[in-house]
Formats: sequence, C-alpha cells, structure tokens
Amino acid sequence: MASMKIRATMQGDVADVKLLINHPMETGQRKDPKTGQPVPAHFITNVTATLNGKPVLDAQWSQAVSRNPFLGFRVKGAKAGDKVKVSWIDNKGESDSIETTVG
Repeated sequence: MASMKIRATMQGDVADVKLLINHPMETGQRKDPKTGQPVPAHFITNVTATLNGKPVLDAQWSQAVSRNPFLGFRVKGAKAGDKVKVSWIDNKGESDSIETTVG
C-alpha cells in the first residue's frame, strides 16, 4: 500500500534526513462523493527514527497531517556511512520502514 523515499546527507557535522511517505492520511470526516458514506479514518499514528540503532526521533501523529506527508529532521553527531532507519505505524495496524546510509 504505502511506500517511502528517503535521503540522508551530511551538512557539516549534522545529517539532514528527508523522507516522503505515500499514505492516504484519511481523517474519517470526509464523505465519499459517490456513496455519501464516510471514508474510514486511516492515518499514521507514530513515526520513529534511529541512527545506527539508537533512537533519534519519536513522533506522535494524528488526522491533522496531510496526505503523503513529508518529514525532514536533522541529527547532530552523525557521520557519513551511518545507518538511518525510519518506521511508521498507522491506526489500522499497518506499518512500513525504510533504511538508508548517510552520504
């Protein structure tokens, strides 16, 4: 269902991580124009990131985040070659993760 794209580059002594998540992020408040029935809520609730296995980000999300969200964050003390892994889980129990090497 969902896929992600990630890029992590060095900027001085800081890793600049950019992530694009393909996800519908439905609020549960919109109605289907054809049927008039509410579209069920389907949104990411938690995003986590690690650098070489150590947690660097834990974000709690809700319906307020737009469809196909973009997430950018910076990690101090990273080095070229370090591994960044980002994972998410949504309110339906679906999840995905992606890993990249800091370049």
